[in-house]
Amino acid sequence: MTPTANTPDTPRTPQGPATPAGLLDAALRGDPGRPLVTFYDDATGERVELSVATFGNWVAKTANLLQDELGAQPGDRLALLLPAHWQTAVWVLAGFSAGVVVAPGGDPAGADLVVSGPDTLDAARACGGERVALALRPLGGRFPQPPAGFVDYAVEVPSQGDRFAPYAPVGPDAPALVLPDSGGVLTASEVVAKARASAAALGLGRGGRLLSPLSFDTWDGLAAGLLAPLAADASVVLCRNLDRLPEEQLAKRKDAERVTVSP
Repeated sequence: MTPTANTPDTPRTPQGPATPAGLLDAALRGDPGRPLVTFYDDATGERVELSVATFGNWVAKTANLLQDELGAQPGDRLALLLPAHWQTAVWVLAGFSAGVVVAPGGDPAGADLVVSGPDTLDAARACGGERVALALRPLGGRFPQPPAGFVDYAVEVPSQGDRFAPYAPVGPDAPALVLPDSGGVLTASEVVAKARASAAALGLGRGGRLLSPLSFDTWDGLAAGLLAPLAADASVVLCRNLDRLPEEQLAKRKDAERVTVSP
C-alpha cells in the first residue's frame, strides 16, 4: 500500500484538498511514482530524486517522529533553521501533517521545537524545547558525532512508521505557517490557496518542472521549492549552492531535467 502522510478523509473544497497534507494525499492517490523533488547540491555534487511515494514515506516517518518521539502538540511552533534541501521540504510537510505551526527561518527562542542544519546549531540552542539536528550529508547520512543536546534525525527517523495519522484531525482552519515575510500565521487553507495562486502566477501546470535555488524562509522560496509544484501536480528541481554552477552547465541541467519554469 502506498504510504500516506495523513488520514484518507482529508477536508476538501470544490477546488480540491483544503490542507497541505491533503495535497500530498491527493498526489499519492494520483501518480505516486512520478518525480516530486529532484535535489542538487552544487558544492558536493549530490543529486537525489524523490518520487511522490518516496517523499510521502519520508514525510510519514518524520511526522511520526514529531508526534510520538518529540511530543509535538497541535499548535506548537516548529522553527526550521535549514537551507534549500530535500529534507527541508520533508520537514515542512511533516509539520503540516502533525498540525504544528511551521516556521522556516523562525526564532528558535520563541519555538517549542527546532530543527537545525550543521551550520546553525549554536543559534538553535536558544530553543528550550526539543532540538533536532540534520547533518545534510549525501544519502541522508548521520553526524559522525551527534551534536550535544540534539537528536540526530538520521539516527531516529528510519525506525519510524511508514504511515501517519494525527492524534487530532488537522483541519483547514488550523494554524499552519509563519514566515518572516508573512505578517502573521497562515491557516492550512490559506497556505493551500496561496500555493495555488503562486503556481498560477509562475505559469506552472500539471507535469511542469520548476527549477528553484531559493531558500524556504520566504513565501516565494517555499512556494517554488515545494508548495506550488505540489498544488499544481508538478515537480521541482531544487538546487543548493547553484551560484557555483557555470551558466553553461546550468543550461545543460535545465535541458536534462526538462525544466519548464524558472522563477
